[in-house]
Amino acid sequence: MIYCDKFEYQPTVKTLDEFEEIHNGAAFEKTLVAFIHAEETDESDIKSVETKMVKNLKWAAKKNDTKSVLLHSFAHLAETKAEPNYTKELFDRVEARMKHADYACAQTAFGYFMDLNIQAPGISQARIYKSF
Repeated sequence: MIYCDKFEYQPTVKTLDEFEEIHNGAAFEKTLVAFIHAEETDESDIKSVETKMVKNLKWAAKKNDTKSVLLHSFAHLAETKAEPNYTKELFDRVEARMKHADYACAQTAFGYFMDLNIQAPGISQARIYKSF
């Protein structure tokens, strides 16, 4: 997770045909961006993974004094990865729970490579790694 003063994305190459077409990017300010990689083993218990993810996102957002969270699929971090439909469902569930808890929560374009523009402060709590 990286707390960003500014985070912008623009979809460039669609990599997963089964997901919606997205042509426009977006920009966010003072947001916690979660670079998320769902692993194959996560598929056995979506509820547990969802709960742990929400808990960690809330904790990291609080550490950075923000109520804004952005979920970004980053499926390049491990040797195995979950099926794309599982990962998208996980993102949708987490987004709904975060919004229900009064956080502004969104997702980057799922199934795309994208151009990123990141401005992040050089403070320790702005970069957090968590595996569960």
